[in-house]
Amino acid sequence: MTRFPAEWEKQSAVLIAWPHHTGDFSNRLESVEQSYRFIAETIAGHERLLIVCQDGDHQQHIQNLLGDNTGNIVFIHAEVNDIWVRDTVFLTVENNGKANLCNFCFNGWGEKYPHHNDNALNQKLLSAIPFQGLPHTDIDFILEGGSIESDGIDTLMTTRQCLLNPNRNKGLSQHGIEQRLQQHLGATRILWLDQDNLSGDDTDAHIDTLARFCPADTIAYTSCDDAQDPHYAGLKNMEAQLQAFRTRTNEAYQLIPLPMPTTPLFDEAGQQLPANYANFLIINGAVMVPVYGDPNDNIALQRLETCFPAHKIIATPCRPLVHQYGSLHCMTMQFPAGALHF
Repeated sequence: MTRFPAEWEKQSAVLIAWPHHTGDFSNRLESVEQSYRFIAETIAGHERLLIVCQDGDHQQHIQNLLGDNTGNIVFIHAEVNDIWVRDTVFLTVENNGKANLCNFCFNGWGEKYPHHNDNALNQKLLSAIPFQGLPHTDIDFILEGGSIESDGIDTLMTTRQCLLNPNRNKGLSQHGIEQRLQQHLGATRILWLDQDNLSGDDTDAHIDTLARFCPADTIAYTSCDDAQDPHYAGLKNMEAQLQAFRTRTNEAYQLIPLPMPTTPLFDEAGQQLPANYANFLIINGAVMVPVYGDPNDNIALQRLETCFPAHKIIATPCRPLVHQYGSLHCMTMQFPAGALHF
């Protein structure tokens, strides 16, 4: 029996890839690294943190930034094209109770960006101590971690705009993709949303910017009540679809609306950035919630607190990150308890 564990289950570690002065964040690296420092120190205070960095010099730079807060951190040297490891690093499943690392293919979100190093990252991770000798499966199927949500039992939630996009697995029908998701992730139910991406999101509508299980009978989702907002009609349509979804016991899901920031964020070229609160990260004992210095930050924190009463809710500064069209969940990947060895 195959099962794709939920994010709120006990974890062994979280992995991130640290930005570099030659990467996409080079024009705002200092502010991005301040967010990374906060994120790294927070995660390392709750569980093991794996940091992918370029080389020894890059590692020393990161250690200098973190100071004495590296005792729970493991550094791994590898080249990456992008730091959005949610979409490039192994997805961990359980096969008959034992962890198995699934190495899906990655094609730069539909051939939009260079991705050779990102697609090769998992093979490099296998030579690092936490991964050495672990069971893994190389899978000839394009799938990004941010494009699927698991309830930890038998249900996945995703968008047709991403998984059925011909720029991923051309030639596979919805039925064919569902068969792959059942085969590799153990999903017997797929909740399909029809929903376009948020402005500035270049992933073709990843689910982790739109709707999240928290926990299995509850869905927190990006909402909009401003009829003048260009997202209004689309997100109201998504809300209606979520209201129609049913749990495996044929009950409606409890729905928790997460507002968008009151003031949209834009980059220097005038492109709206996909700032949202659904891109939160669950770690051992805490939920890290992206915040943007906006009045709606507190509303999102309060609403997610109702979803996770046993967790500490941690406001996590992510305004610099959205300038490369992702946020907190996009830059992290968790591994379930027992999946890695140290």
